[in-house]
Amino acid sequence: MAQELGLYRKYGLRVQLCREAGWATIRDKIIFGELEAAHALATLPIATTFGLGSVRCDCLTGLILSLNGNAITLSEALWNCGVRDARTLRNQAMERRGRKVLTLGVVSMYSSHNFLLRQWLASGGINPDQEVRIVAVPPPQMHINLKAGNLDGYCVGEPWNSVAVTNGTGWCAATSTQLASGHPEKVLLVQKTFAERRSEEHKGLIAALLDACEYCDVPSNREEMLQVLARPQYIHTPVEYLRKGFLPPFNFGHGQIEHLPNFTIFHGHDANVPSLQKASWVINHFLHSGVLKTPLDPEAARQTFRADIYEQACRLMGRGACEVGSLNTQTVMMMG
Repeated sequence: MAQELGLYRKYGLRVQLCREAGWATIRDKIIFGELEAAHALATLPIATTFGLGSVRCDCLTGLILSLNGNAITLSEALWNCGVRDARTLRNQAMERRGRKVLTLGVVSMYSSHNFLLRQWLASGGINPDQEVRIVAVPPPQMHINLKAGNLDGYCVGEPWNSVAVTNGTGWCAATSTQLASGHPEKVLLVQKTFAERRSEEHKGLIAALLDACEYCDVPSNREEMLQVLARPQYIHTPVEYLRKGFLPPFNFGHGQIEHLPNFTIFHGHDANVPSLQKASWVINHFLHSGVLKTPLDPEAARQTFRADIYEQACRLMGRGACEVGSLNTQTVMMMG
């Protein structure tokens, strides 16, 4: 929307948008300099900086683009077997023991989707490391593999949950709003060297995207946003699939329809501040899942989630400290 609304031009930028196949591709292109900035998973600034799942590269974010936005979808076959939640899924996993292990997809092993799925499984008494198999699958391929029987379920962002529900191949078991309301989901990812050497462009980019986040969070703007997202150069998916994740109500399938106004938050609620609290959410889940073996010094987290750069971009916009005033600057303990 920053491109479509002319917001990059407003801040003197020329931006070429590139649609990529998956999160691993985006991560690698940032690391090797093929992309200068990217809409990325909130986990990637820390994962790339500490070499989790990739070569090590100092990266950071000066802007959170969104909170929430994910859901867990399971197959119709599991519904027909009596599965309704994590507890009844465990019953099915026990029945299959010694035969076919339940296979569940996430967009990356280093993503909020993996954290949320593991949390949900554990709530039903399922050991995510022993009683199911979790695999990484690019988001657009999730519902295709669910329909083919290669996956029994997945955790992904919209519209790929609603595609399965609308086509009758799956149903939604839980949303990230229900599991971890307010969790950081997408960020603006850049290399640290880009932020240092091209700081004015970086701040202008943050300012343009912050304007776009504010626009996208207004319900009356959502319909126009959906028409844009449906275009071939963007998500290239019918508007009726996209609408379900951006405009209430949300259809879980099998007659369950709920009003979830904060399914995806683009602005407000201090959503855009790359605070230490948001960094600690990521780090704590890395520790809990065993991906990260030792706690990080809070200063290392601050150097990756850069509230100071965000504040500078806000001043560029003439907004003073923007939303930074609500930041808690006390030390946040990062526990295993």
